[in-house]
Amino acid sequence: NKCRIDEAVLAQCPKLRWVGIIATGTDNLDLKACRRHGVAVANVPGYSTYSVAQMTFSLLLAICQCADRYHRLVQDGQWRTEEPAAYGLLPQVELLGKTFGIYGYTTACRAERPARRQTAPIAKAFGMEVLVCTRTIRPEYEADGVEFVDLDTLLARSDVLSLHCPATPATRGLINAATLAKAKPGMILLNTARGALVDEQAVADALKNGKLGFYGADAFGTEPLPQASPLHGLPNALLTPHIAWATNEALQRLMDITANNLRTWLDGAGENIVNA
Repeated sequence: NKCRIDEAVLAQCPKLRWVGIIATGTDNLDLKACRRHGVAVANVPGYSTYSVAQMTFSLLLAICQCADRYHRLVQDGQWRTEEPAAYGLLPQVELLGKTFGIYGYTTACRAERPARRQTAPIAKAFGMEVLVCTRTIRPEYEADGVEFVDLDTLLARSDVLSLHCPATPATRGLINAATLAKAKPGMILLNTARGALVDEQAVADALKNGKLGFYGADAFGTEPLPQASPLHGLPNALLTPHIAWATNEALQRLMDITANNLRTWLDGAGENIVNA
């Protein structure tokens, strides 16, 4: 799932006919070149839906409740919290009544309920109002009980904004200095999707000047995250090493679907072909 396959590689592999990506994203493949060479490419959609949604709220709850920081305080034999700076303790935030914004909601696979839609019911269970900005609004979304808005409205009203879309020419750099200027002051930004959606320098600047309250991220523009990243060392940035997909259950699902993709292709059909 990290190997780069492009025209140069394909030219050296004349017998290649099928590539199985052990992931959902296809960023590492030149799909048009694969099509020109008659190579079918299959990915694994939806395997980490629940795990990614779970990580989204793991980040949010860690930001709002600071449970890990309070744990360290107690482990150090302390109890009172008059010195929050030593542990990075922040005022705790209750999610009830807050507005949870989601950017990206649709999926090419209609049978799947992607992480972007799975976050909505979780947010509602916390008593949050849910806003959604998405390219396509489908009839089946009506039952989700969310409000569909444009990007400017999403930015202006969201207490928490969670990114759930692929990195495409239209979405790369979506969160930048200009869009952050339109955000609700103190907004919490979450990114469990793709690092390329975010201008990390602009986010770091917004964290420093208070425009953003906190940034929780599991995906970055360059991975592993370079030590020179402007996000390193910021007290209001919670960063994890792109692990939202890596629960045991999601990994088993990933392997099962990958094997079935190959099995069905060998049988003459082929499931989850992304460059047909």
